[in-house]
Amino acid sequence: MSKIYADHVFTSESVGSGHPDKICDQISDAVLDACLAIDPSSRVACETMVGYNLVVNVGEITCSGWSTIDTEAIARSVIREIGYDKPELKFWHESFEYINRMHGQSPDISQGVTAGEGLYQEQGAGDQGMMFGYATNETAECMPAPVAFSHRLLRELEKRRKSGAISYLRPDAKSQVSVRYAKGKPKRITSVVISHQTSEMPLEKIRADLIDVAREVLDPTGMLDRETEFFINPTGSFVLGGPYADAGVTGRKIIVDTYGGVGSHGGGAFSGKDPSKVDRSAAYYARYAAKNIVAAGLAEKCEIQVAYAIGVARPVSINIDTYGTGSVSEMELQEILDRSGIFDFRPAAIIDDLELLNPSGWSYRQSAAFGHFGRNGFPWEEADKIADLQKIAGIRAVA
Repeated sequence: MSKIYADHVFTSESVGSGHPDKICDQISDAVLDACLAIDPSSRVACETMVGYNLVVNVGEITCSGWSTIDTEAIARSVIREIGYDKPELKFWHESFEYINRMHGQSPDISQGVTAGEGLYQEQGAGDQGMMFGYATNETAECMPAPVAFSHRLLRELEKRRKSGAISYLRPDAKSQVSVRYAKGKPKRITSVVISHQTSEMPLEKIRADLIDVAREVLDPTGMLDRETEFFINPTGSFVLGGPYADAGVTGRKIIVDTYGGVGSHGGGAFSGKDPSKVDRSAAYYARYAAKNIVAAGLAEKCEIQVAYAIGVARPVSINIDTYGTGSVSEMELQEILDRSGIFDFRPAAIIDDLELLNPSGWSYRQSAAFGHFGRNGFPWEEADKIADLQKIAGIRAVA
């Protein structure tokens, strides 16, 4: 089945690691990493808020070594590593007030989540809700082009900020890329927006330098042309930023964290949550399944929705949508998800399959800036089910 797409322009944004909300995500995930490092069975729901000269942690933690974890030291270390390491930034790692109001997890929640007898059978979902995973073949990372390009810009600018290659850059930043689609395919970049905190510097130099970086990053896409517009620090000045200028809270950049507004979102955030919380683990697993389906050539685009009841292991529903781009029917793909055994959406199976309690070569904090999807190094980004999917799809096609 084919689908006719109207030509359109779609825009997505990214935010830098020094954005106030992203500071919070990274602190929350650094606390999670510390808990899992000493107790892989930890239950963590850590929220962070930052404001002028203030960092607050609240939430629920169950961890056998909790008394040994210094959350204030974690917060100060994360903020220093991001780059808020000088008093002239008006928010820096040595000066802020720190408040900790975290406590133990509710036993009512814990009793439905703790695993019982039998492989994967008894560990229930940590909450009710629906999660989505998405993939598309329009970029090498199987991500929508606008958000993929926005992330690429800020990753490169962060690299140059931290190396000193552009010495006047400061930590807070946003980017935005608009892409024109024709017949469902990205064709050209219509505009690029970068708002980057800097020290005092002539605006002409900032604009020239950042346009050069944007062209270097985006030229390989083949989608820049003479009509592409660049908007660099369009207000004219961005010197005061970060928590001095704007408060931040964990989980407030869920569209940046996922697919840039393409597809659907169940509403749950990721950072600061251990993988018993299906808001995080099931969203990762749905991305894992969708990416493998696209990488296997079974669809050009794929969105998977999975829904849970709190305390219940098996999903109450799994739905797949290929937007009419599948090389096999959605019914066949639904059967593969439901019955083939290639993917298992029970929470304990997800945790085991992706090794979410024992990160090796990656950390949850690393996922907390520049998107949770579309970057190598995370287990949910592995395209390791391609052969299995192609085999079973081929058998079905023959039958």
